[in-house]
Amino acid sequence: MNPFESVSALEDAKPLDRLVGPVREGVRSLLGGGIVRDALHGVWLGHPLHPVLVQVPIGAFTSAAILDSLPVDDSAASALIATGIVSTVPAAAAGLADWSEMHEQQQRVGLIHAAANTVALLMYGASLAARRGGHTGRGKAWSYAGLGVLSFSGFLGGHLAYRQAAGANHAEAVPHLIKPGWQDLCALDDLEADGVPQHMTLNSVELVVVRRGERIDVLSDRCSHLSGPLHEGTVSQDGACITCPWHGSMFSLEDGSVRRGPATAPQHAFDVRVESGRLEVRLPGAG
Repeated sequence: MNPFESVSALEDAKPLDRLVGPVREGVRSLLGGGIVRDALHGVWLGHPLHPVLVQVPIGAFTSAAILDSLPVDDSAASALIATGIVSTVPAAAAGLADWSEMHEQQQRVGLIHAAANTVALLMYGASLAARRGGHTGRGKAWSYAGLGVLSFSGFLGGHLAYRQAAGANHAEAVPHLIKPGWQDLCALDDLEADGVPQHMTLNSVELVVVRRGERIDVLSDRCSHLSGPLHEGTVSQDGACITCPWHGSMFSLEDGSVRRGPATAPQHAFDVRVESGRLEVRLPGAG
């Protein structure tokens, strides 16, 4: 059987939801909101932080396995395993922050991914304890077992990232679907004047339009986080931002920048002008 078929079956394993729900709420409660959660999501970085942080433990554990295959002193491998264990903490925190704001199918796979990582971490802990107790052979055996479990977990992580598009920018395609230059969108009289988000389509690309008095803002409608419909979201009282109804990402209406995660990529913001009573829009860099 294609291994992806097995993981696809895991996506639909609804019995896992009995664990997913309590764990998700526990993570959200533990991490809270605001600066800490946004920092773990990677809002400041412009893309998810978790893939960056996992390079340290993966590199440390893999390097330890290489040293274990060579006739060298065990102290270097032990130091690498200890480094891998410690660096797992921030990587796991960032991963859990992202996982808590994913779709159900992604969370089911992510739960097994996290469980496998936990098992691998325990194996590496046993390896380090055995080495410090003078049982180098046993320590190496635990280390190789941990690397095997870690490899399986990495496969699941790759499935999440590339098959299920967790962490990907879901608004990336917009500039490639919009023609360059000014495009006619609608009659000015068709716009609400009270700050209500409106859903419109331009060349099959969905847009959200917000008019407040004489000011008109236009963004790509599908949230960069997981494609949530921004036109079903809410505009802030000061009219400066719009919040995605699915996972609470907040974007500036002026330039599409991220004001609050879990989104890390901005929305595409369109230039606007009014010609002969018609609203025209232009996306810089389109085409």
